[in-house]
Amino acid sequence: MSNQRFFSDSSAARVTRTEELAYELSIAQVMTRDPLTLSVDMTMRDALDLIGKSKISGAPVARDGELIGVLSTDDLIRSLRDGRIDRKVTEYMTHEVFTVRETDQVVEALKMFAKTKVGRLPVVDAENKLIGILTKGDISNGVLNALQRDLEAEELIRYRASHLFEDIVSDRTSLILRYTIKKDDFLHGGAASNRIKKALLRLGASSQVARKCGIAVYEAEMNLIIHTNHGGYLRVEVEQNRIVMEAYDDGPGIPDINKARTPGFSTASADVRNKGFGAGMGLVNINNCVDEMVIKSSVENGTNLHMTISLDKASL
Repeated sequence: MSNQRFFSDSSAARVTRTEELAYELSIAQVMTRDPLTLSVDMTMRDALDLIGKSKISGAPVARDGELIGVLSTDDLIRSLRDGRIDRKVTEYMTHEVFTVRETDQVVEALKMFAKTKVGRLPVVDAENKLIGILTKGDISNGVLNALQRDLEAEELIRYRASHLFEDIVSDRTSLILRYTIKKDDFLHGGAASNRIKKALLRLGASSQVARKCGIAVYEAEMNLIIHTNHGGYLRVEVEQNRIVMEAYDDGPGIPDINKARTPGFSTASADVRNKGFGAGMGLVNINNCVDEMVIKSSVENGTNLHMTISLDKASL
């Protein structure tokens, strides 16, 4: 292969789970084992009967388990046209056969299919012994089965997570999530809030509750990135009856909290504004999403933003 990447850096971010599975699944996981195999002593008539009954479009030809060729329906048609249906399969089969190994990844087989335009690929071991056959249909079925397993595993995870508080008996049960946020790390801005939102959905939170938390934590996260000296921390505590979100840092503090609550007020630099951030709506958006918002700030101790969303039993 050339050193050209199969995926570029930009397209890698858009890879679907189906495409990802092509790199994860081995050929051994999707191939058909013990395929119909033709022997070298068979005639084309024998092959026609076997292939017709099996409703397949071709079959490998082997001698003592070793692959020596492949016979297709095109080969059968040629023998019929030539009036030589009783000739040996070795006279009409394809001798130069493209093969794959069972340890190869599915993506390698897909490349081979695209390059050769063949309809099937014999699967051989290190000694060229035939151990299976691979078609595009085998790959489709294998990927669908893997996606089904993914779905079942995800449903199990969601079930276990959503029943977390039911399964644990204590006077007070909570789950704490904590994230470190770096100053000026716009590249990862929103990553923590996105993870928190996903965690809440897995825990069984309604989409509305997860969305409100996601917005509130995102605004707090961006404030840590934009306005602090060194960044800070996000902490989310999930209980049966409420979600408590906190953002705290070690400076520089908010001189006038009431002014900071005013829509449009911002102390963001011109550079930050040019990046599209710091519009002065962060605290306003947070206040619209939570049931309680408390801000404690000083130049000496930094800022602590405390946010609470109350839950009923149906919400989590």
